[in-house]
Amino acid sequence: MTEQELTNLLRASFPDAEISVSLDGSHVEITVVTPEFEGLRPVARQQRVYAPLAALIADGTLHAVNITAQTP
Repeated sequence: MTEQELTNLLRASFPDAEISVSLDGSHVEITVVTPEFEGLRPVARQQRVYAPLAALIADGTLHAVNITAQTP
C-alpha cells in the first residue's frame, strides 16, 4: 500500500477534501479537511475517516493510524 493508493481510497469517500497521507511502514498519519465534518464531534469525524480504511486495519496492512479530521 502506497501513500497515493491510500489517498485515492480516501478521495473516493471525500472527493472535495484536502487529504494528506504520510506512510511509514504500517504506520500512517492522515489529515482530512472538508466541510463535510461541520457540526460533527471529533470522534464522529474520525469514524468517517476510519470507515474506508477498515479492511486495511483489520488485515494488518495498517497498524497505527493517526487521524486529524478538520473543517476548513
